[in-house]
Amino acid sequence: MDLSNLLPQVIDIARSSGQVILDIYQRGQFEKQVKSDNTPVTSADLAAHKLVVRRLSELTPDIPVLSEEDADVPLSERAQWQRYWLVDPLDGTQEFIAGSGDFATIIALVDNNTPIMGVVYAPVSGVVYYAYHGKGAWKITPEDETVRISTHKHQLPTQSIAVAISRRQDIGAITSRLDPALNYDLVPLGSAALKSCLVAEGAVDCYLRLGPTGEWDTAATQCIVEEAGGRILNTHLTPLSYNERDTLENPNFITLGDERLPWSSILTPDNRLMEISD
Repeated sequence: MDLSNLLPQVIDIARSSGQVILDIYQRGQFEKQVKSDNTPVTSADLAAHKLVVRRLSELTPDIPVLSEEDADVPLSERAQWQRYWLVDPLDGTQEFIAGSGDFATIIALVDNNTPIMGVVYAPVSGVVYYAYHGKGAWKITPEDETVRISTHKHQLPTQSIAVAISRRQDIGAITSRLDPALNYDLVPLGSAALKSCLVAEGAVDCYLRLGPTGEWDTAATQCIVEEAGGRILNTHLTPLSYNERDTLENPNFITLGDERLPWSSILTPDNRLMEISD
């Protein structure tokens, strides 16, 4: 598969999805429901889902598409997939509802359980982040300038550690899991993917996520972050897995920029031992 030829078409699909979302967002007229897992879904999520699945299926008819909005596929079937698309049509649904603008369309290509391509499009800002295996990580600015991005090389102890956090998470739950001997700058943002992309472009040092996320939230950004020089690991500091478990729910994880930092001591022992239920 020629990823360099595929990538521009995937970016176009992400932008088209983002435009659908943005049109609904700007009109301010959408329907909201609560899914069985008690998370919200809107008519914008579903419209973006339909567009992305249709366009990817037309682009690569032989590659299955797994979307957050249609993810009830048993492992017995998924395990047969060597390669598949993993999609979150609207990452940051709560931010969409709240009107913050911090949401994105995420598209990943996973091969042999490893993300090999990732595209993240933020429709309000117009920024695209993308990467594919072995070719670095890149950002397309609102002015349509393409620039290579890389993670921040940190200097301890002279610099504070910049930590991306959710606007809707208890700040104390985050800071209590970090070594109190160090200094931290907390940077709030909405979409999980956009927070990881901040790490990839060196704007923050890490993003610590406590609580449920899906594999669709991290696959594209894992490719982008790794190509930018960082990692996404669970809080035991081991790699996330894809399409290898019955559940598609991620454990707690950290997106980190500079692997040279002593993350095993920055994360307190209580944090490293946390289970997903925390």
